[in-house]
Amino acid sequence: MGHLVSTAIAAVLLSLGSAALSAPSAAQGHYIFAWAGDPAGKGEDFIAVIDGDPASPDYGHLVATGTSGIKTQQMHHTEYWMPESGLLFANDHAAGRTVVMDLRDPLHPKVNASFGDLGGYSHPHSFLRLPNGHVLASFQVEGHMDHGAGAALATPMHEIDSGKAVHGGIVEIDDQGKMIRAASTADPARPDDLLMAYSLLPLPDIDRVLVTNSSMRDEDKTGHTYQVFRLSDLKRLSTNDLDARAGSYGEINPEEARRGPDGSVFIQTTGCGIERITGIASDMPHAKLVYQFPGSFCGVPSVVSHYLIQTVRLGHAVVVIDIANPEHPVEVSRAVIDGVMFPHWSGYDAKTDRVAVTGYGEARLFVLKFDPKTGAITMDDAFHDQQGRPGFDLTNRAWPHGWTGTAQAHGVVFSR
Repeated sequence: MGHLVSTAIAAVLLSLGSAALSAPSAAQGHYIFAWAGDPAGKGEDFIAVIDGDPASPDYGHLVATGTSGIKTQQMHHTEYWMPESGLLFANDHAAGRTVVMDLRDPLHPKVNASFGDLGGYSHPHSFLRLPNGHVLASFQVEGHMDHGAGAALATPMHEIDSGKAVHGGIVEIDDQGKMIRAASTADPARPDDLLMAYSLLPLPDIDRVLVTNSSMRDEDKTGHTYQVFRLSDLKRLSTNDLDARAGSYGEINPEEARRGPDGSVFIQTTGCGIERITGIASDMPHAKLVYQFPGSFCGVPSVVSHYLIQTVRLGHAVVVIDIANPEHPVEVSRAVIDGVMFPHWSGYDAKTDRVAVTGYGEARLFVLKFDPKTGAITMDDAFHDQQGRPGFDLTNRAWPHGWTGTAQAHGVVFSR
């Protein structure tokens, strides 16, 4: 009889789009939420819930999953930190679909809302919270464009050539997926520049939003600008060039923006540069290339105390630089992931001083230990798979929601 009851309960959970394994109560646990999907494109995007409490005997074990209803094309960004609401935005970029995952009961994640194009903008990339609890999102395209791999543009090519599709917008959205207001990144004074909003950083204390411009599509030209908007009314105030040094490519394709301890903003670029932006509240913001990592395709950074944690593709490493002197950052430590993973995403947890890392080349999620006092970063060997190898293995698993296969994870956040 007990077996029949358990089977019935499992069936109910699966019908609700989520499933849980044996785990402590949600109130007692601390969790890692990994946004994952089927790289083969046959399954769907889902949230994997992993025990993230280093003191737990089940540390590093999968405890639940929650499906999204989106067939995987390019599962991509979540928010960078778990919001107080417990409602997390997560995106499949090529599909042009976003879900708001309800993670208030971590063992039973479910979809709270979903949306596609909003306000005439398509393909959002990054999601940052505002003081009112809403999300401000960067949308790559004004109008609609098919971002699918190898797919034709939905916008006619003559319009692309005329500049009508080389800009995007920023959109304020509530937790029900409804648009509140929006603004275009188009700038008549910069008709030849790519102004596709990649990421953004609200700065409420100075009534500003900083937006970075680069494209997710390989066929587009490179970006080299950042823009400043007024947060209170989303009026575009300026479009500005990044610092392009002779013999360097550190300004190419600006991506993530993070605020430093001195109030200035540090922008990571695909060219592995770190550009520091000052004077953002003034009429003349200023960019300076203050650091250059080797190689290209550096990924999502985290700023903790006076340290910037950067994933660096070349060398398979996560590198920590000290930005206490923001004009002259210096490397203080690094951790080599392994010889296969090209690290991309970093997500910091202040509760445990851990950094979650995902990337490309390997279906695996790693956790690193970080010391915010010294900047030291090392592999957390206690977070390991059944074979004792560091990391969470996403290959060839029977996932709780009923799908079996190898998943790839991208955005990762920790519970509060």
